[in-house]
Amino acid sequence: MTPMKYRMPAEWEPHAGTWLAWPHRLSDWPGKFAPIGPVYAEIVRHLSRHETVNVVVASAKQHAAVKRLLVAVEAVMDRVKFWECPTDRSWLRDSGPIFVKDSKGKTVALDWHFNAWAKYNDWQNDDRVPEFVANATGKRRVQPKLGKRRIVLEGGSIDSNGEGLLLTTEECLLSRVQERNPPLDRKGYEALFAQFLGVRKVLWLGRGIEGDDTHGHVDDLARFVGPRTIVTVMEENEADPNCEVLKENYDRLKGFRDAEGRKFDIVLLPMPKPVVFGGQRLPASYANFYIANGIVIVPTFNDPADRVALVTLAELFPDREVVGIHSIDLVYGLGTLHCLTQQQPAGG
Repeated sequence: MTPMKYRMPAEWEPHAGTWLAWPHRLSDWPGKFAPIGPVYAEIVRHLSRHETVNVVVASAKQHAAVKRLLVAVEAVMDRVKFWECPTDRSWLRDSGPIFVKDSKGKTVALDWHFNAWAKYNDWQNDDRVPEFVANATGKRRVQPKLGKRRIVLEGGSIDSNGEGLLLTTEECLLSRVQERNPPLDRKGYEALFAQFLGVRKVLWLGRGIEGDDTHGHVDDLARFVGPRTIVTVMEENEADPNCEVLKENYDRLKGFRDAEGRKFDIVLLPMPKPVVFGGQRLPASYANFYIANGIVIVPTFNDPADRVALVTLAELFPDREVVGIHSIDLVYGLGTLHCLTQQQPAGG
């Protein structure tokens, strides 16, 4: 077998740091922008106690304001680095680079094309973020292409166990509603994942949760928390549109096998009660947690299920602090903690 050119590390492997972009687009949180900065500050405060946090700011003016806020909340400023770079939005999980390791163990920044989920026309600044980050970190940058065309891939659409297995969804990558890479099909994606992410087997789930305008990102559905352990959200209310969708995904997960033919350990997370704003269902999900060095930050929604989700994840990560981040305001922007963060693996 030909050795894999690249390997996508699991999120729980050691980090050199976390990247996030500070929000500045008021229309992403219509009527709710004011509390978003303090939520981001809380995220940085917790992460900076465990690893470097690279904060991308859109201007020198924003840099100064964000620094004051982070000092006020007592973030560990020695571990906060600021980088000035224009952005359209702040969902760096999707617009930022996906870091992989090459065959020599060197970190490489994969610069996939970002087209704002095939929804918005203003994505050009975000599409240049991977190049900026690669230059800032001194990492080699690779643009995955089919022929001359760059491939669209958002970080929230995939999840890796670091050992050649990948979770994704049919709704997102094979959708004809928000087509990322027409006419790329299932086998085409699997070949790309093998080439650029070191994937030996893709585990295809079905549809995503209600309110997810990305059309089925897997980081609101199911996540690897160990090489053979997957957490997945489950809705018990049969009247909720998520109930049937999540049950079907759970059934698929129970039927999946790893590359050696072994079953996975499947752990259930609850879903919070529906979060609705202006008549729109929002993508509130405990699966959108983020794993960093020594800590797991988890979105919470002022819901009795918050405690269940936190306890479940604490049992799965006994060597890490598990912290809830109040995300009722944050999810009005149609994403939470995993959507806004991107890990850079440790090492050269």
